[in-house]
Amino acid sequence: MTTTLIHNARLIDPEAGTITPGAVLVEAGKITEVLTQGIDIEDMFRARNISPDRVDAGNAFLAPGIVDIGVKVGEPGERHKESYGSAGQAAAAGGVTTMVTRPDTLPCIDTPEALEFIRRRAMEEAPVNVLPMAALTKGRQGREMTEIGFLMDAGAVAFTDCTHVVSDTKVLSRAMTYARSLGALIIAHPQDPGLSKGASVTSGKFATLRGLPAVSPMAERMGLDRDIALIEMTGVRYHADKITTARALPALERAKANGFDVTAGTSMHHLTLNELDVADYRTFFKVTPPLRSEEDRQAIVEAVRSGLIDIIGSYHSPQDEESKRLPFEEAASGAVGLETMLPVLLRLYHGGELELTTLFRALSYNPARRLGLDCGRIAKGAPADLVLFDADKPIVLDRFKLRSKSKNTPFDGARLQGRVLGTWVGGRRVFEG
Repeated sequence: MTTTLIHNARLIDPEAGTITPGAVLVEAGKITEVLTQGIDIEDMFRARNISPDRVDAGNAFLAPGIVDIGVKVGEPGERHKESYGSAGQAAAAGGVTTMVTRPDTLPCIDTPEALEFIRRRAMEEAPVNVLPMAALTKGRQGREMTEIGFLMDAGAVAFTDCTHVVSDTKVLSRAMTYARSLGALIIAHPQDPGLSKGASVTSGKFATLRGLPAVSPMAERMGLDRDIALIEMTGVRYHADKITTARALPALERAKANGFDVTAGTSMHHLTLNELDVADYRTFFKVTPPLRSEEDRQAIVEAVRSGLIDIIGSYHSPQDEESKRLPFEEAASGAVGLETMLPVLLRLYHGGELELTTLFRALSYNPARRLGLDCGRIAKGAPADLVLFDADKPIVLDRFKLRSKSKNTPFDGARLQGRVLGTWVGGRRVFEG
C-alpha cells in the first residue's frame, strides 16, 4: 500500500483532549508516526529511506474518522431508499469511516444467513467499514430472543430491536441474561411503548396549538428506569440509543454511579433542533423520539459536554418522498444524516457550546471503545481511519446534492460552516472534497 504523509494539519486527539499542529505518517493502513512541530521530517525520511505521497492539509483539522452507531440501510427490502453503495458514498463524504448498521430491514436481520448476506453486500459496495447489528428478538416482535451466540459468531457487534421496544419484561430479562453470559452488547430504545404509541410530537403548549398527538418526555424516563432495573438484575452490557430529555439524565447518572455497564447516546438532530422547528407541520423534522423543548436540547448538550452522554450518532434513516409528503401524523419518521452530521454538529462548536475535542470524543473515540474497536484515535499503531475538514468553510446545504438515495434532511437550505476535505479508511483515500 502507498505510504502517505498528511502534514500541515491541526491534529484532534479526543483521547488526550488536545489539538496540536502536526502530521501523521500512514503505512500499510496504519498510523506509524504522529509528528509534532520540532521534528525534522525530512531527516526521518532519509534515515528510513522512504518517500511518501504528501497531502498538504492547509492547516485544516485532521481527526479520527467518525464511528456512526445506528445507521439504517435499505438492504434487504428497501433498496430504493438506500443501498450499501449510496450509504457508503454518503458516509465517506461526511467523514464517517465506520457505519454500524441497524437490523430493521425487510426482513429484519435476525439470522446468521441474513447477517452474512448484508456483510457480503457491504464488502462489495461500501468504501467504508460496515459493522452490522442484529435483532434482539425474532422478527423484532418482542416474543422470542434470537440466536445471539450464532449471530455473534457471524459478526454481529450488538443486538437491538431499534424502536420496537420489548414490552414483555420476562422476554427482555431472559435476553439480557443470555447476552450477559456471552458478553454481548444490547442497544435499547428507552421509551414506554404505551405512552409513546401513536405520538408525533412532544407534549406541551406547541403540540396543543398544532393539534398533534403528543407524548410526555416522561415516557423516555420510564423506559430508561425499567431498563436500568433489569440491568441491575442481569449485569448486561447496555447502551441507550437516544437520550433526548433532561428528565432521563438523573436516572442515567445514578446507573453510572452504581457501576453498571451502561453508556448512552443521542442524535445530531436532538442536539441542534427543538420542537418549534416542526413549525407548520414540516415532516422532514419528524424524528423518533420527537424533537424536544429548547431546555431539553440544552440539557443534552451539557450532558455530552460533561461525558454523561457518551456517543453522538446521525441515526441516518432514509425515507422516500412518498413516505414524507403526507400529513404530519401519517408521515414516516427519520432523517438522513451520514453526510450532514459533521457540518451540522459544527454549529455547536461555532456557537461555543461544545469543543472539537468533545465532539470527536463522542463521534469517534467513545463509540469505538464501546464496540471494542482500535480506531477512533490518532495514535501510533491505530488504523488510519481519518477525516480532514475545514471547520470554517461556509456552505448552503442542498439536499438534492446529497449522495444518499433519499433526500429527507431537515437542513435543506441551511447555512452551515464546515466541509470535509478528505476521508481515509485503512489508509486508502475514499473521498476527496
